[in-house]
Amino acid sequence: MTPQPVDSPDLWVGLPTLEHPGEDDAVLDVWEDPIPLTGRRERPAFPAHVFPAWLGEFVAAVAEETQTPADLAGSIALAVLATAAGGRSVVHVRGNWREPTNLFTVVALPPGTRKSAVFGLLTDPLYEAEKQLQAAMKPMIVEAELTARMAKEAADKATTRAASADGDKRDEMVATAIGLAQTADTLTVPAEPLLLADDCTPETVTSLIAEQGGRLSVMSDEGGIFDIIAGRYSGSPNMEVFLKGHAGGRLRVNRQTRREYVDAPALTMGLAVQPDVLVDMGKIKGGKGRGLLGRFLYSLPVSTVGDRKVITDPVPEQTAATYTARVIDLTLSLAGWTDPALIQLTPEADAALIAYQERVEPWLKSRGGKLGHIADWAGKLVGATARMAALLHLAEHGGNGYAHPVTEVTMNAAIELGEYYTAHALAVFDAMGADPVVGRARSVLEALRDNGWEDVSRRDVFTVLSRSEVPTVADLEPALALLEEHGYVRSYQPEKTGKRGRPPAPRLLAHPALRHGGR
Repeated sequence: MTPQPVDSPDLWVGLPTLEHPGEDDAVLDVWEDPIPLTGRRERPAFPAHVFPAWLGEFVAAVAEETQTPADLAGSIALAVLATAAGGRSVVHVRGNWREPTNLFTVVALPPGTRKSAVFGLLTDPLYEAEKQLQAAMKPMIVEAELTARMAKEAADKATTRAASADGDKRDEMVATAIGLAQTADTLTVPAEPLLLADDCTPETVTSLIAEQGGRLSVMSDEGGIFDIIAGRYSGSPNMEVFLKGHAGGRLRVNRQTRREYVDAPALTMGLAVQPDVLVDMGKIKGGKGRGLLGRFLYSLPVSTVGDRKVITDPVPEQTAATYTARVIDLTLSLAGWTDPALIQLTPEADAALIAYQERVEPWLKSRGGKLGHIADWAGKLVGATARMAALLHLAEHGGNGYAHPVTEVTMNAAIELGEYYTAHALAVFDAMGADPVVGRARSVLEALRDNGWEDVSRRDVFTVLSRSEVPTVADLEPALALLEEHGYVRSYQPEKTGKRGRPPAPRLLAHPALRHGGR
């Protein structure tokens, strides 16, 4: 039997409906192999067609040359766009709702899948743009350093003269020295432009964001940043800058000489890691409770190892040149913005986003909502979709994208990306053990196997389970529904034995394999 996703409504197509056991012994023997509770999530391929042609072609070409899933290049490409635009543009959704255009993306693939090669091809233009920004800023830095040094020297000389001045002139010279010192203190030397950082400590990231005018991107093809966040080296988790850097919340920077505030920090993260790192992410103390895990767009593609071609087509030179030029142009055109460029939506784009929001909202219910167990992630899904729509828009129009509103077509493309990341997030959070329904379903399987039940009431199942795991019978129902969808149990309505009173409660039939030690 081919595994189907949990949401599939028709796992029982072709099987007879059971009104009660004993009706037809042949029917009762019709049991197919159950679908495993693990690995059941359907993970769609990355929809690279949603990108503008120049970007989609490059992503596809990189995937072909490196024989890697397009998910890898596609998710890194989104982080590249967010690096170019983050901190320099925001999207106005509606009313007072604005979203910055920075993103957190993470792709997980096993070792030996050429993550580093893909990472380099996608991020090289950012390093080139960084070099150009540094070259352009160098003369201003030299001038500012000289001016600051001269101001400091003038203030020091005035202080020395004031200290030795006679009574009549002393007050005047002290005032002059104070004025010069205050002027010198206001002069700052701009930092050398920096777009990208690697696996930095939270303290370093905080300082760099302050120096870089509120924006920074942490890009890495390793998972060391999560060890740092988890406090493996410092002794305690430190995720403040990552939480506020994603949301744009005011960030306080404490320096030796002064305290600074970054009003709207914009931190982008683009990571390519091994799957085990995602499991370790789920173990970061406070990672889920404080919302760190809910900020990432997760991609867990199927590895191509074993099916790769040996001889592949290289990325066409023109495709690579166009990609490089477009990324550099977008980065440089937005780099000088101090107040971020404002990206607007057309009414049609807003209507599409509203419809998507209305579709997602019921999924967030803690009971019965398919995203209820990851509501901290799913609650940010619509905002992330708006961010991706703005990035796709800027990729299409370049740095003057603020002059044109986001279209319905672009919003629908972003929604398709949102659906992709939703499917992958469900698989990732399964691996992290975030779904209590799955855990309860496994406990029910253990109870069915240990007791050898063939026909059992819900109440009897509930009685043998831990109250800490399953507080009420109502909490048991989603787990039983999941087991029924996967073919482990069947629910049936027993016949009423008398004419009066309520009908008997529904009962469960257990898969024969469970009575013989099967899973």
